[in-house]
Amino acid sequence: MLSQINLEEKILEIDGKPWTPVEVVKLNNQVVRMAFCHGEYHWHKHTLEDEMFLAYRGQVTIQLRNQPDVILKEGEVLVVPKAVEHCPKSKNGCYVLVFEPMKTISIGD
Repeated sequence: MLSQINLEEKILEIDGKPWTPVEVVKLNNQVVRMAFCHGEYHWHKHTLEDEMFLAYRGQVTIQLRNQPDVILKEGEVLVVPKAVEHCPKSKNGCYVLVFEPMKTISIGD
């Protein structure tokens, strides 16, 4: 049976815990996770896979090594190519959807 997923319920599941992603859905060897970004994460990269960020609620800055930062506002998307070192941060908090292969370790390399 097919069933829809309510993103507001996923926000409740996160319960305000920063940097603790929850799985939203799996498809075609990909996973969509939601996380609450608040403060600064850590610098990391994914050696073998791209990572897509969609700002769902709030604003997040994706810091990129040796490149200008990218500020994502609600409804905006960024793909960080594999092997690009990055560090998400959000001063006021942002719920993001992260699209990546299922094998991706959420914390990066």
